[in-house]
Amino acid sequence: MAELKFEIIEHIGVLSENAKGWTKELNKVSWNERPAKYDLREWSPDHSRMGKGITLTDEDIEALKAILNDEEDDIDENDIL
Repeated sequence: MAELKFEIIEHIGVLSENAKGWTKELNKVSWNERPAKYDLREWSPDHSRMGKGITLTDEDIEALKAILNDEEDDIDENDIL
């Protein structure tokens, strides 16, 4: 199996951390020396190992942002309380 090359170009943020110290992160990652894409997955504390994840293009992120913003507008604060 061919070696997987990756480089975290930009660390955007951590969504959560599990008991073993792995963090679910949103980063911009270049896979196999290709242009960087948004990447959402779990990483080991030293970023040497990773879990399964998804990559998103700039267009995917814009669409996701629009969907989430629309959902946020639909939330009624009375439903939360």
